[in-house]
Amino acid sequence: MSTRSAILGFPRMGANRELKRLVESFWSDNITESTLLEGIRELRKDHWVLQKELGLNIIPSNDFSLYDHVLDHAFMVGAIPKRYRDVFIKDENELPSTLEGDALSTYFAMARGYQKFNEGSDAPAIDLPAMEMKKWFDTNYHFIVPEFEPTQQFKLTSTKFLEEYKQAKSLGIETRPVFIGPVSLLLLGKASSNAQVGFAPIQLLDRLLPVYEEIVRLLAEAGASSLQFDESFLVMDLDPKLAQSYLTAYSRLSKVAEGSIKIQLTTYFGDITPNLSFIFPNLPISGLHIDLVRAPQQFDTILNAVAKHPTLQLSIGVIDGRNIWKRDLRAAFDIVSKAITTLGADRVIIASSCSLLHTPHSLAAEVELAPEIKDWLAFSVEKIKELVLLAKAANDGIDSIQAELEANQVSIQNRRTSPKIHNPVVQERLKGVTRDMMRRSPFSERKVKQHERLKLPRFPTTTIGSFPQTAEVRKARAAFRSGQLSKEQYDEFIKDEIKKCIRFQEECGIDVLVHGEFERTDMVEYFGEHMDGYVFTKNGWVQSYGSRCVKPPIIYGDIHLPKPITVDITKYAQLLTKKPLKGMLTGPVTMLQWSFVRDDQPRKLTTQQLALAIRDEVTNLETAGISIIQIDEPALREGLPLRRGEWQEYLEWAVDWSVFQYHGIRKSLVTIYSTQSSYLYYPFSFLLASSPVADTTQIHTHMCYSDFQDIIGAISRMDADVITIENSRSDLKFLHAESFAYPNEIGPGIYDIHSPRIPQQDEMKHRLKEMLRYLKREDTWVNPDCGLKTRQWKEVELALKNMTEVARSCRENVKLVSAV
Repeated sequence: MSTRSAILGFPRMGANRELKRLVESFWSDNITESTLLEGIRELRKDHWVLQKELGLNIIPSNDFSLYDHVLDHAFMVGAIPKRYRDVFIKDENELPSTLEGDALSTYFAMARGYQKFNEGSDAPAIDLPAMEMKKWFDTNYHFIVPEFEPTQQFKLTSTKFLEEYKQAKSLGIETRPVFIGPVSLLLLGKASSNAQVGFAPIQLLDRLLPVYEEIVRLLAEAGASSLQFDESFLVMDLDPKLAQSYLTAYSRLSKVAEGSIKIQLTTYFGDITPNLSFIFPNLPISGLHIDLVRAPQQFDTILNAVAKHPTLQLSIGVIDGRNIWKRDLRAAFDIVSKAITTLGADRVIIASSCSLLHTPHSLAAEVELAPEIKDWLAFSVEKIKELVLLAKAANDGIDSIQAELEANQVSIQNRRTSPKIHNPVVQERLKGVTRDMMRRSPFSERKVKQHERLKLPRFPTTTIGSFPQTAEVRKARAAFRSGQLSKEQYDEFIKDEIKKCIRFQEECGIDVLVHGEFERTDMVEYFGEHMDGYVFTKNGWVQSYGSRCVKPPIIYGDIHLPKPITVDITKYAQLLTKKPLKGMLTGPVTMLQWSFVRDDQPRKLTTQQLALAIRDEVTNLETAGISIIQIDEPALREGLPLRRGEWQEYLEWAVDWSVFQYHGIRKSLVTIYSTQSSYLYYPFSFLLASSPVADTTQIHTHMCYSDFQDIIGAISRMDADVITIENSRSDLKFLHAESFAYPNEIGPGIYDIHSPRIPQQDEMKHRLKEMLRYLKREDTWVNPDCGLKTRQWKEVELALKNMTEVARSCRENVKLVSAV
């Protein structure tokens, strides 16, 4: 047996986002369910055939999803909350094992929410909010959070995994089905709202395992030879008691397999050595996968541990599944060679570090990319080619890929020495950062001056920034880019959209307006397009959540802002209204996290460069007379390392946490920096970006869809005058945290925007009343969870009118909040 190549998962959307178009057409009733299901069968087939033709040895199945793979697993094991079952499932015994009919309606309702109106009624007869959504570990992929009840009964509800395996097999392609491991599935979930205090989903493991045993049994009967169980929590800080959970789970699953089907335990995004005792010496698995891109330091320890188990295979993740840079094949082959020397060829699998879900489909469409930079890149298809080459070298000798290796080394060397990468002006400016550049007056002083200038009412209303990107907006943008519209015509179109947006907000009664961001394709891409050091793709899409795709820009060199970006359009919008209007910017950490980042320097240095560029734009806006500037940082929590021991260094350069933690008390930044000059190495990116303004200028920030209670202290130290934060879809979890105490003004989201349902006034009123149990009335803003870009205008109009009416009634009716 020879060394084989493998990936842990393939991008779902398709080369041209075929899945997005299929699903959204189905949601819009433009195609039938049968057309949708046939379309996804064809898309899966295309992906499997492509991987086989590329020469990949181990091809995954069950990595495909109509919306989210975590939701797939919750549905698969019957973890369907009662509120959805009661509406859609007439007879659970007759629920189809495939996602169709009632099952498909239930599935999408869990993901997106559901409303049904009776004819002639404005109030919904059925009104189901969507389930909570949050980030997948430290990525920008959003997953649906499973809900578990203490009395939860599990049942195999979907055999999608079996259907996909059999479909691939009918094509002559043997696949390795992919699953979230049973322990990680429970750890990813949360207790239902009615669960008693002290209940943890992991307590349900014994009830869940029979479903997983049935899955193994069905696939063994179908002829599967191996299964992949992703236990990604093994890279996290875990309670030692969980070791028994892993032992229980895999002892039972391996017993069902009985040697007929191999079980690979898969980990990624970090180092498993702190949890090595969870695996060795007793866990009965056939193979182990480790991520050697994110955690190369674990290699020797894991290799020596695996060597003591003669039948155990080691899958080594040497090709980066999270970033888009071409791999140094010679360096990767050195790792492969060491593994083969220690274990033997047949015990080594050469793999991607994690699923390729996080990288674009292929470079084939990037005909407009600068050839020099394109030569430095590898998307999913190119990564598979790298894996196949490494496997060939392992089996046939490195001379068998001599030509490809030489070309690869030329690319690697060209990137290292390219003059495009380094900008001396940027390097010198970083050296000139001082403590005064990160100092503002105390908030208590700023607050008085800002209130005098802005004269806002109690419970001021605002939105997060973006308004619907309609088909007309997208059509105009495409026409401009293709030359069918001149710049003057396009600019006039955008101004008309801004004018309509301003008028609507005024009519609606919103207090602090936005211009709507119709000129922006994406909150990161738009700013990157105006900065040196970025490059952009035509078709480099990756899935963010559901059918929502983003096209991360690529940071290849030093970041510099050559001229203002938003000043003209923001000034134009402000001239249309007497109400204050926010200048909308994306923060440095989010610019980093939502880009494909250069890997030739520490991430913190790239963030500092971004912070200086954003700082320049903040100054530009203030000089232009803009009184409120929002610097969005939705990715701040996302960037937090998975292990707590690594948090301090990250928060040092992302915010200013370690400085205050070090002193244990609040002091002015001037005092701290003057006494701890060593901290000047970290420009504390958010403060560096946000602090050049006068006290009368109000700085806002926004965050969403993460466990913010982990870093509440750090968020407070950002010292934004106002923070708007997602809080509705997560059901006030942020406010419920025992450690919650935001010292400035705050607007927890009052309704979920990632669902097409329209929240009613009673719902919002109840939510605001609940929020005021934790917040001061004079410091509370009223706003949605997030931006409105993905919604339809009809939904937005009704939701925002309800929102402003709730704020108005709260101002007028003291009794509504007096008991709080």
